[in-house]
Amino acid sequence: MKINSQIFQDSNNTYYPKDEAEASNLIKEFYKKNLPTEIVGTNTKSFIGNTTQASNKISLSKLSGIIDYFPEELYIKVKAGTPLEDVEKALEKNNQELAFEPIDFGFIENGKSNKGTVAGCLSCNYAGSRRFKVGSVRDHVLGFQGINGKGDIIKSGGTVVKNVTGYDLSKLVTGSFGTLSVLTEITLKVLPKKSFSNTVVIDVKDDKIIYDLFDKIAGSSSEVSGAAFVPEEPKDENYLKNRDKIFKFNDLDFKSSFLAFRVEGDKVSINEKIKSLTKELQLNTFKTFLLDTYQSEPFWKKINNLELFENTKNNLMRIVIEPSNGSKMMKYLGNKFKYYIDWCGSLFWVEVPEKKNMKIKEIKKTTKEFGGYLTIIKTSSEYDYEESIFTIDDVRLIISKKIKESFDPKRILNPGKMYRGV
Repeated sequence: MKINSQIFQDSNNTYYPKDEAEASNLIKEFYKKNLPTEIVGTNTKSFIGNTTQASNKISLSKLSGIIDYFPEELYIKVKAGTPLEDVEKALEKNNQELAFEPIDFGFIENGKSNKGTVAGCLSCNYAGSRRFKVGSVRDHVLGFQGINGKGDIIKSGGTVVKNVTGYDLSKLVTGSFGTLSVLTEITLKVLPKKSFSNTVVIDVKDDKIIYDLFDKIAGSSSEVSGAAFVPEEPKDENYLKNRDKIFKFNDLDFKSSFLAFRVEGDKVSINEKIKSLTKELQLNTFKTFLLDTYQSEPFWKKINNLELFENTKNNLMRIVIEPSNGSKMMKYLGNKFKYYIDWCGSLFWVEVPEKKNMKIKEIKKTTKEFGGYLTIIKTSSEYDYEESIFTIDDVRLIISKKIKESFDPKRILNPGKMYRGV
């Protein structure tokens, strides 16, 4: 291929374009020759989804760097392959942050931090504990620039918060796992970082009481920015017992199930919020613990980064359901699975031993009955792919196929990554 002499290519047929123009030329060549292509960043989330059957691979790792950052305008524009850590460091200097709390999948893959790139975060659309208050990743995307399946450069959205032109297209691309376009530039909304954070931990295990607390927290005017429940670990030897090690804090000295919620702001407002919530949730009837800022911040990092499942060789599932059915899901899971609940009762992270693959089908059926959807984030080595990785009904699948066709008519971008035949 003529283009080989212009773009660095390694022995594994991986191409490393250094800018958008080179990436566009590559896609045009692959489009002409009908060559399926895998799109990657730094491979930190490559284990999510189906294995892509492609002879070529494009790595966006060289498309890195901050293009524009105007703290006073509350936005940052970066190249797609920019490491999330670089963005967070730049924001930290101005006491700002990505409010959706990007998840660090490095812990479940190899036991250590590896946040990956901005494009990888956008492609997956997985947000942390603030999701129920501030929205998902796609709600913080102001615009993007990328390349469709024909090699054409496309652009959507603006660079300031007030500009919402083409916003729906940005939402469409977010969470598409590289199947619709090769992202090259991304503009994100940023927000001021709260001065302090406190976390109240409640000793509780009854599923109905837990969801009553979640309901009151969700309806409170005290702006709770995180609410999670961590049960006791099952006795099953197929699970790593690490809960007490992960959540070892000076002001958290019990080993039973607990519900935790977070309040943020200045010290005065935090004290007022906790005082109000103590009354609303009748906290004087529970055994509680208070984590100060120095304990609260690492606590939520451990929640967001799935450290309870570090280095897991089992299947890890992400289940989203209506909180109204949460207590039913808790009752179904019982103490048979290692799991925890985030997003004030909507999000379940559930680990299923590799020797119990058949349980996944049962759990997916139950999830559908409760009006939710399930994604298998990580599969065990013994997983046979009988069950699809992503939950989708027939109508949505037809819509997904039509969207895919409009962006990528020859299906050369990450074919089959999300759904077989798409």
